Amino acid sequence: MAGEARLRKTRNFGIVAHIDAGKTTFTERVLYYTGRTHKMGEVHDGAAVMDWMDQEQERGITITSAATYSQWDGHTFNIIDTPGHVDFTIEVERSLRVLDGVVAVFCAVGGVEPQSETVWHQADRYHVPKIAFINKMDRIGADFSGVLQQMRDKLGASPLPLTIPWGAESSFKGVVDLVNMECVTFDETDQGATITRGPIPPEMAEEAVSARQTLLEAVADTDDAIMELYLGEQEIPQKDLLAAIRRACIGLKLVPVFAGSALRNKGVQPVLDAVVRYLPSPLDIPPVEGVNPQTGVEERRLADDAAPLSALCFKVQMDQGRKLVYVRVYSGQIKAGDEVFNVSKGQGEKVARILRMHANKRERLEKVQAGEIVGIMGLKNASTGDTLAPKDRPILLDPIQTYEPVISVAVEPRTVGDQDKLALALSKLADEDPTFRVRSDEDTGQTIISGMGELHLEVLTHRLEHEYGVEVHVGRPQVVYRETVTAVARVEETFDRDLGGSRQLGQVVLALGPNPRGGGNTFRIEAADEQIPPEFGAALKNAVDEGLTSGVVRGYPVLDAWVHVVGGSFTPGMSTELGYRLACSLALKKALAEAAPALLEPVMKVEVVTPEEFMGEVIGDLNSRSGSVEGVEPKAGANIVRALVPLAAMFGYSTSLRSATQGRAMYTMQFSHYDRTDEKRR
Repeated sequence: MAGEARLRKTRNFGIVAHIDAGKTTFTERVLYYTGRTHKMGEVHDGAAVMDWMDQEQERGITITSAATYSQWDGHTFNIIDTPGHVDFTIEVERSLRVLDGVVAVFCAVGGVEPQSETVWHQADRYHVPKIAFINKMDRIGADFSGVLQQMRDKLGASPLPLTIPWGAESSFKGVVDLVNMECVTFDETDQGATITRGPIPPEMAEEAVSARQTLLEAVADTDDAIMELYLGEQEIPQKDLLAAIRRACIGLKLVPVFAGSALRNKGVQPVLDAVVRYLPSPLDIPPVEGVNPQTGVEERRLADDAAPLSALCFKVQMDQGRKLVYVRVYSGQIKAGDEVFNVSKGQGEKVARILRMHANKRERLEKVQAGEIVGIMGLKNASTGDTLAPKDRPILLDPIQTYEPVISVAVEPRTVGDQDKLALALSKLADEDPTFRVRSDEDTGQTIISGMGELHLEVLTHRLEHEYGVEVHVGRPQVVYRETVTAVARVEETFDRDLGGSRQLGQVVLALGPNPRGGGNTFRIEAADEQIPPEFGAALKNAVDEGLTSGVVRGYPVLDAWVHVVGGSFTPGMSTELGYRLACSLALKKALAEAAPALLEPVMKVEVVTPEEFMGEVIGDLNSRSGSVEGVEPKAGANIVRALVPLAAMFGYSTSLRSATQGRAMYTMQFSHYDRTDEKRR
């Protein structure tokens, strides 16, 4: 297999976490210890290499996923540092779609927080093996075993500690390596670069032996060969144990866990060793699968330089006015100057330049091979989720799932002359971000932009001004509503009219009713074949899909409704496809009006971390916003209040929370579901 040795030593992985877990600080250490950088950039100084956007440096958060590469122990790492804020969850989604493994960073104090749950489940959806790093062991309230328990309870994971902390909080000194049964310390004089391995200190001996026993039991449970040795009380060879842990990690049975403090430069290198030992190479994951659009047959492409090309465009970024497309190559290779076929768009594209990325710096390459992640210039029509392949051997890979926006604002340029500039800038931003939508309001003529949250839209309007030089007025945020039905309706409709010189006839009987919340829209034809012949089924389904995009209350898309075509009539030689389609559209509109339509609004999952003394104020405020408190959990000198609150009631919440708690509480919010609106508040 061409390139097998290189692929065996390649690791494509991402670093994911909740905001403030220390993910970017951890990434900076990875770059420093692997020799990619010669100075550690700190987030709090606005100097982190991977947070290169002005907005990221000002706010101290990651907004866009940044790609880089480095070397460790003879292996090549292609790394993507992803955002931790829920508003930028599409950045995580599209990165996980193309990665082979993940390092999840958890805060030893905060534990498993809402966005860590979200990214973990995203990784599960793509069957991505994971390693966990429990960071900030030097912080007051650090609780290693507590985070392990949360991983079991909240994530349904099976954590396997391979290092445990020696000390905690201000007395955190290093880690105990349970695989080699030795103590590992990190020299503070050279920023942790020098590692010392020695005997386990007496005060840790009992805990280390117990943790090693637990490790062996957990591995034995997933591996018959280890189980045999374990039950026979035989010595388990080191290479067999490592191979078993690797199999369990790649098979998603166990999650190797490490302890440390990235800011104090302790515990990072064992994670790098673990990436090499336990995360998969492109050869360890199943071959990529897709559909040949010409034949409709499923195909697989092996990770092999000599195989036909298959590559996925997973991110688009505007770079000084030109389009830079991030691509994961699964099989085959691309050379600079090649013509490639964009299977999703059905057109050819010219590869102008291939770039190996290091945040916003780049290095030109002559070619990219299987298993690599690069940036490509010249793909003018490519967008997120497009597949590249040879024209004579096309394959269509699964596209990347995107999210529907939940919040909108109106924007208008401050000067009339900027109107065209604004339209161009917004179309470029929409090219980059599939969760950002732009539309023109037919009633007011305003330009409406929609996104995943207030911060998301704030960042985008800031980029309009600073990157594209368009100053805008921003209106008050508006909630993006949906509609549903709450009763069952049955309607009969006949369409019989001359259109374009020919008679169009169709008759349908339609039933419509509510699905459970979150059940989605469903469609079924129950009419007998003699009532409506099967060849008209696709036309009826298209009419229903189109009709549900606009409800009768305010014209918002309809959610959670079932539509059944229960009858109709067929007149040979007279009934037509267009007749049935138009009859179905009219019947659906009438049924929507008769089925007690209702407006739905986005409801957010809100988590507030507050000191005990402000509990009353926090809960009272949430109740006043029509929120329902789901539970309260005590944690390290504070309480976590979990609630479901309508998004419309959450505008300005951060200011309100700061003033109610003297700035000592913080909150996170993410979309939960759509539910009936509160008529009084509306």
